[in-house]
Formats: sequence, C-alpha cells, structure tokens
Amino acid sequence: MNEFEQPQVVRKKLFSPVWLLPLIALALGAWLGIKSIRESGIDVRIHFPSATGIDIGKTLVRYQGLNVGKVVDVSIDDELKGVNVDLLMDYRAQPLLRDNSKFWLVTPKASITGVEGLDALFSGNYIGLLPGDGDFRDHFEAAQEAPPVLPGNDGLVVELSAEKLGSLDVGSPVFYRQIPVGEVVSYRLDPQHKVLLKAYIQKQYASLVRKDSHFWNVSGVQIDASLSGIKVNTASLASLIAGGINFSSPTNSPEAEANQGYKLYASQQEANGGVRFVLTATDADGIKRGTDIVYRGVMVGEVENVVADKNTVAIHTRLDAPYSELLGSDAQFWREGADISLSGIKHAGRLVSGDIIQFLPGSGSPKDHYSLASSAPKIDSDRPIQLTLTASENPGVSRGAEIRYRQVKIGEITEVRLADDFNAVLYRAEILPEFKSLLSKGSDFIAEAALDFQASLDGVQLKSGDLTTLTKGAVSLHRSASKKALDLTKAIPLFASTSTANDYYRQGQKIKWTLYSDNAASVASGSPIYYKKMQIGSVSAVDWQAKTDRFAITLAVDSTFAPLLKSHVVFWQNAALSVDASLSGIKMEMAPLKGVIKGSISLAKIDADDVDSQQLYASESLAVNQAQAISLILPTEAALKSGAAIRYQGMQIGEVTQVVLDANLQNLSATAYLYGRYANAFMRTDSKYLLQQAQVSLKGIEHPEALLTGDFISAMPGHSDTPSTRFTVPLNNDNYAAADALHIQLTRPSLGSVKSGTGIFFRGVQIGVITGFQLKTGGDGVLLNASIAARYRHLLNQSSKFYDLSGIKVDVGLFSGAQIETGSLETILAGGIGVVTEQSNQQSAPLDNRTVMPIFAKAETSWLQWQPKLDN
Repeated sequence: MNEFEQPQVVRKKLFSPVWLLPLIALALGAWLGIKSIRESGIDVRIHFPSATGIDIGKTLVRYQGLNVGKVVDVSIDDELKGVNVDLLMDYRAQPLLRDNSKFWLVTPKASITGVEGLDALFSGNYIGLLPGDGDFRDHFEAAQEAPPVLPGNDGLVVELSAEKLGSLDVGSPVFYRQIPVGEVVSYRLDPQHKVLLKAYIQKQYASLVRKDSHFWNVSGVQIDASLSGIKVNTASLASLIAGGINFSSPTNSPEAEANQGYKLYASQQEANGGVRFVLTATDADGIKRGTDIVYRGVMVGEVENVVADKNTVAIHTRLDAPYSELLGSDAQFWREGADISLSGIKHAGRLVSGDIIQFLPGSGSPKDHYSLASSAPKIDSDRPIQLTLTASENPGVSRGAEIRYRQVKIGEITEVRLADDFNAVLYRAEILPEFKSLLSKGSDFIAEAALDFQASLDGVQLKSGDLTTLTKGAVSLHRSASKKALDLTKAIPLFASTSTANDYYRQGQKIKWTLYSDNAASVASGSPIYYKKMQIGSVSAVDWQAKTDRFAITLAVDSTFAPLLKSHVVFWQNAALSVDASLSGIKMEMAPLKGVIKGSISLAKIDADDVDSQQLYASESLAVNQAQAISLILPTEAALKSGAAIRYQGMQIGEVTQVVLDANLQNLSATAYLYGRYANAFMRTDSKYLLQQAQVSLKGIEHPEALLTGDFISAMPGHSDTPSTRFTVPLNNDNYAAADALHIQLTRPSLGSVKSGTGIFFRGVQIGVITGFQLKTGGDGVLLNASIAARYRHLLNQSSKFYDLSGIKVDVGLFSGAQIETGSLETILAGGIGVVTEQSNQQSAPLDNRTVMPIFAKAETSWLQWQPKLDN
C-alpha cells in the first residue's frame, strides 16, 4: 500500500535583501546632495566705487597668496554711486568673513618707496582680503587702498608723533646706524591734528628699540645758509628719495613694548636732547625759532619755540647734550646782534640771520628758568687760574695753543720751556675763571693731533684739526667724575694721545713679572701677552744680562689676571706662522696681526707640581711639557733643521730648537729639548741618539714622515746612574762619500744593467755602491767606480771576488735540464754586484784606494761556502 507524504508549509519571508539596494542608493544620493549644497560656496557682495580692473570669472579673491573665491557677477547699485561685485567664496572661507574684514582691489602700483602688487602684473588684478573680528557677514564696503599689515609676534610696531609728515610715506625705511631695520606701514592725523605714524621694526632688530629711544627724520636735504657759508646735510640715497627715519637707543634702558609711542624729532640734534629750559624777556625782538645759543663763537644750542603771555615772553631753549654740563645755576644769557659803529660793522651776518643769544657758563645745579638780558653782563675780573703741565717730549703744542673742553675754548698755553734738569718739557697754562669747576681730581690734559691718521683692517681714517690746531696745536681737557678739586701746586701730565693716557694709568695698575730666555729674538718692548688668545698685558722691557748671557723680559700684566699668575703657569714665544706637517695632514696657525708685527708671548695653566714660571720657552709644546735642554753633536753632512722632532718608538719626546755649524767646521751643534716627563730616562750617559732619514727603495719607504718634516732624531733610553746633557749623534745610514770610505775600481767587459747607485752586497747586506763608470782607455772594457762604507772596508782584501747579481740567469742543458738563478727583487730590477772573501785579513793584504778588481759573470759554488774570520 502506498504512503503519502505530508505537505510542508513554508512561511514566506517578509523582507528580501534585494530591498537594501534602493535604501543604499537613497542614502548615497542624500549624502551627495548635502555635500553639494555644503560645498557650493558662500555668496558675498562687495560694493566698489567702480568696476575698473574687475572681470567676471577672471578676477580672483586671494588671502595670503591662496585663491579663496572669484567674481561671478558685477551690477550697478540702486543709487548709481558704484557697483556691486558678487563673489562666490570657497565654503572653507567662512571664518574669514567677519564684521571687520577688509576687501580691496590689488593693482600694480609704482612709487618712490617701491613697487606694490607686483604679482598682479603677471596674474592680473585680484581682490585682497584681510580677515577681521566680529560676527559672520556677507556684504562689505571695499577699502580705497590696502590696509596696513601690522605683524603680530613677528616684529615690533611703534607709534611716532610728528608735527608734519614731510617726505615720509608708507614704505619709508627706518634706520639704525645706517642699517635698514624696518619701515613705515601707515600714517594718520590724530584729533590734535598731529601726524601719527606706525613703524614696523623687524624681529631680529626689535631689541634695539628701548623705552628711551630717540627717533628723528632723516628725509630730504637740510640746508643751512648764512653769510658764513652754506652747509648741506643729507642722509642715504634711499632716505633722500623715499624719506627715512633714524633712531638711537641707550644701552641701559629697558626694551620697548608693542605700540609704544615716541616723538619724531625733525633732526638728530633735537633728538639727542640736551638740557631744555626757558628764558624770560620783556620782548622777543630779533629772537625767533632756530636762533642760535652761542658760547665763545661756538653754537651750543638753539631756540625751539617762542611763546608770549600778558607781561613777558617765554623763550623755550635747548642746550645741546655735549654742552649741558656747562649750564649752572648762575649761568647768564643775553641777546647780541650786529654792532654798527663809526669803525665799521661787527658781526655783519646777523643783519641777515638775526640776533643770537650769548651764553656764559655757571656752576651748581641747572635751573628751569633764566632771565634773558638785553646786553652783556659785567664779567667778573678774577684772574685766570694758573697751572703747570709736563710731558717727556713736546707733542706739538706751542705757546698760544687753546685748551678746550668739548671743543670749547676754556684757556690757553702761555709758555713752553724745558725743565731745569732738561728731562721734561714744562707748559704754563691759564684756565678762564668760569671753568674752575671743570678742574677736578683725575682730569687729564691730552694734546690734540693736527693730523690723525689711523689705518687698520677695518679701514683707514684721516682726521684733520682746525687751522689753530695745525699751526699751534691744542690741548683737550678730559674731566673726571671726582668732585675733589685738582691739586694745582703740582705739575700735571700732558699726554700725547688718549691711548697714551690709558696706557699710563694701566701701567700703574699692572703686575710686573720677569721671564728669562736664552733667545728673545721674537719679542720686544710692546709685544702683546695672550691668555686663551685674549691680550692681558704687554712686554714692558727686554734686557740682556751680561753675567748669565741671557735675556730678562719684563711683563706688565693687567691686575685683573693677578690670580692667574699665582697658579702653575708657563710662558712661550708665539711664532708668526706655525706649520705642523705629517702624513695625517698639514696644520697651519698664524698669530694675531699685532703679534706678527711685534712678536708675542702666550701663557697657559698646566697641571703639574714643579713648574718653572720664570722660563720663556721657544714654543708651546716645550712650555706645556716643561722641557729640559740637551746638546747634540752631529756630523756636518747631517741634514737636520730647527724644529726636527726627537722620537722614541714613533712617539715624540722632544724637539730640536737650533742647529749651528761649529767653528772647526767638522761638526754641527744642536740645541734640543726633552719633554719633562721623559727627560730623566733619556738624559743618561748611555742614552743613544741616531739621525733618521727617509729611505726609499723597492722594499718600500722607511720613515716616510721624514719626506714631509725632514730628518729627525731617534732616541734610546739609558740605564746609567750618571746624568748627561751632551750626546754625539752618528748617522744611521752609511755615507759612501765619506773620507774614510774605501774607493776602488771594478772592471767588466760591458756595463750591462749596472749604473750609478747600483748596490754592492756582502751576504745580502749592502756595503757599498757604484758611484760612476767610464770606458777603459783602449775601449776593451768598462771601469766602475765603487765606494765601500768605512765600517765594512775590513770585509774586503786581495782574496775578495766580485760577481754579477743583476737580472735572472737561465742555464739550459740538453741532459742537465734548466737551472734558474735570481737574486732579490731589488737586484732583479735595479741590478747589483756581490762580493765574497776567501781568506782572513791576516792571510791576505787589504785593499787600497784605486785598487782595480774584476767582476765575474757569476759566483762559483765554492765561493759561496767561504767563511773566513774577518776581524776589524
């Protein structure tokens, strides 16, 4: 019977994965739509006076060189007073659009201060943007010109106040000691109708501006014309064309703050200040702004302003800084004009320029107000102050020479004569009574040079004095800060120059130190003394001591370095040019220019217990190593030079400082020094010293450093208990040309590979050399001149046999085979002659000079077995 399967009921799924596709498409479309709306840009409208230079789709909006928008439409405004420029800004530019943001059209513009908008010349006009603060905004009024860009942390901005702008403009440079350090970035009028300028100082120069800095205008040309002549004053060419500002700063003033205000003076003379005070008078007839304040014919100040009130006239006056010390509580002022009389016109120039104000200095503290008299006051008839000056020699000052203080005459020289002992020059001087307060203790009188010429690596300066200085000389008073009166009963030094005065006082405060040396050729009086390349003193004297035959060098060291001399210090003479050459390189060191000309001495501290601080060493290495002197005797053919090293197993232990030829012409005497730490072992009677030279052969180069530095001395320590300071140095190589060498002649049928310089070998050791060759008289052979070193001449006698070692010898036999004989590589390439001796010296006669011996083609086998005892 058949069984029927039960039907299975399958529930249909309510959601199919196919429906995910439209959902994803819907989400993607929504995201794209939102992104498109977000990045579509920001619409901004700017109102310009005109559309000149603006093109739809071409004119861009730029911020710091980056394009942030473009012009999409231009339309005329409703009031017909300008145009509306519609911009499409990048959606990321929203933070730039604020209430105080600025827009302006950038076009190329050239002026005397420079070229603006140079990039627009190539890319076309564009709209500049300067972000501001405030809330978001999308409509703006265009600026007529670019706003000033004031860097925040990248520099310093200061504000200057002036009565008028003059030739200054945006971009005018700001100078400090004629170096451009900034520029003017903007200017405007303040409510009081003064000109306010903002100046930007570059970051690296911002620290130069101090709170007490003074700024003044250096624009254009200043002309001062009077009957006495015309004076023209100009600054740099840039300031002449574009205007400019200069400033100076006191070093002890704190640094300026941002936007700090300063007054902009019309000239440097006003900026440098001085003392300002007020003169009161009943009227100001002939007195105006710019009237000179004169003392003894020198302009020392000027009138800055004249203000009238009900009863008097206030004359605001400035006394220039160099003369401010002349102003005292009892100073007197009076007006003075041209003097017309029957004898003529005195001061005719004042008929054109107006009156001047004469000034008589006073003592005490200055006041704020003084009276202006209408005529000269009666001068106190006190006699001038008498004083005596003295100098070792006359610096060019004669009778009638002026004595000046800050270039103002305060007295004169009335007499010049020799002292009674003829060791000095005496000057009688008179000082005007009103300048008595200037004569304080410590004041210096210094002769002014008629022609001051200074040349150095920094340049050449030439300064000439006035006619009076050229003809009679002049003396300047340099006042001290002391309040004590100058002792007029004693003669006062008259110095030839400021540097002479400084040296005089420094010498009195310096520490004296004496050094001793066998040779002081590179130092003289005035030679500088250096410590770590800084000059700390000079040589005051160099004296030869007959008893010890050495030099005493007196040093004058600044007192500041007194602790240095109390430590373990050593002194040495500096070479003008020091060269240290070796295979590792060449090191050159040059002394300072002053030390090259005059010679110099250096000192250094060393860490040692026993230091000789009274010895002047010849070099730094000798001083630092506390070297001890020895004497070396060498043969005349030694090519040893001053500066040669003394070495032990390659390490330098000393150096040679001097090599001279003895009076007997047979030897060289060398003065050498051993470094202190090694001296004890090498200053014994059995210590050995050898002369080492560079040896070049096919085997290589022996002592290659001698090729650069020259021959040197090798030393071997001794073990004897007896010390010694005198040693004989033999040559380490044989001298075949010496007088005691053996000179013989060798003969062979032909020259072959032998030439001058070919070696002669005994058991493989070179004992001689071929020095020349020539044909025999009959032409049947060759004569070779040979020299045997003196120490090897006992190896040769009449039984000696000479044979050829040159090249390679091949002996081929039909039945015996091939036999090849070779010498060393050197004899293969350069040739050589071998020698053997059969009998002892007692059995055979020795060889004499000019003996002729044959050279055999090769050595017989029995020859090589000879072993006689050859005693020396």
